[in-house]
Amino acid sequence: MNANLSFSTAIFSRHKIAKFAFAMIALTLVALLASVSRAQQAAQPAPANPPATQAYKPLEGDYVAHDFHFKSGETLAELRLHYRTLGTAARDAHGRVTNAVLILHGTGGWGGNFLAPQFAGILYGPGQLLDITRYYIILPDNIGHGKSSKPSDGLRAHFPQYEYDDMVAAQHELVEKGLHVNHLRLVLGTSMGCMHSWIWGETYPDFMDALMPLACLPVQIAGRNRLWRKMLMSGIRQDPDWQNGDYTTEPRAGLEIAADMLLLAGSAPLPMQLSLPTRDAADRYLQDVMKREMETLDANDLLYAVNASRNYDPSADLGQVSVPVMFVNSADDFINPPELGIAEREIQKVKNGKFVLLPASEQTHGHGTHTWAALWQQYLKELLDESQTPPAAVK
Repeated sequence: MNANLSFSTAIFSRHKIAKFAFAMIALTLVALLASVSRAQQAAQPAPANPPATQAYKPLEGDYVAHDFHFKSGETLAELRLHYRTLGTAARDAHGRVTNAVLILHGTGGWGGNFLAPQFAGILYGPGQLLDITRYYIILPDNIGHGKSSKPSDGLRAHFPQYEYDDMVAAQHELVEKGLHVNHLRLVLGTSMGCMHSWIWGETYPDFMDALMPLACLPVQIAGRNRLWRKMLMSGIRQDPDWQNGDYTTEPRAGLEIAADMLLLAGSAPLPMQLSLPTRDAADRYLQDVMKREMETLDANDLLYAVNASRNYDPSADLGQVSVPVMFVNSADDFINPPELGIAEREIQKVKNGKFVLLPASEQTHGHGTHTWAALWQQYLKELLDESQTPPAAVK
């Protein structure tokens, strides 16, 4: 099937975004550090107050991959992979898991990002698209993130130089060997996880029924996207206090540069102008954000996480992706600007792929739109309907 392009216009009222704009901006940074009907229909508006997440309490655990080999040639005797799960795995008569959904976070994020109300409150509840009485949700912390193995655990700059292929290989081992899931109903990824989803589709083409990449491009990271990443990494490395990664106190100047770059890259002009309409409001916000981030960021962890994108480039093998793909970006994404036309070009290589560009509005959130499920849930429904009949309730 030839790939299709689909565009829709989301209509949302101004007063709703005003209430949540300030929270949204902070969540955009976290998501970075840390992405119903056919396309012709208008998107369903986000509720003025997203349903309180029903105190979703996932099961948490750690899987240890022994003697893990990285593409760099380095190894770790034990690679710890932390994960959260919601729901129960269901199997068919042949023992094949039918309802597992792997959701992959962005750079600097963690699996817990997907328990936030604007995501979980829209998708996991009774009758919702990923109702956890019907689906088995898997939320890993990827290598270098959250509670999984990372440089700040002790190895610092001697931690293996992981890249995206390593992260996906670890995800696959966690799913298959750690959780005993032999098939995925869906792989959905945001930002870095969006890029990981393309790698999943090429590396394990028969392991899932569908892919939903949110907020990325399926090409080598170049142009402005490479520049801001390079500036962030150089800012850390050129801080004398970094000491080649063997610092005893965080290199503050380098981290401030990094946090500045992340804040700008994840910004959304319309809601930011609405919530920070004066210079004093903007200055106070920046001061608060920087104080919070400087208390939590680790220079090596961040440097490794950003540098992991260095060899990413799925463009040559997109034709190997055989499952249905619903690829969604937003028009106000600084990191993946729509005027490049890359998404429209590359989706043509995907046998059963569709690209959707969400128009910029006061309701979109720049790069962080990927985590506000109300804005794109109609396309998830379309993908689930197209790729397979949703599974029956787990008993």
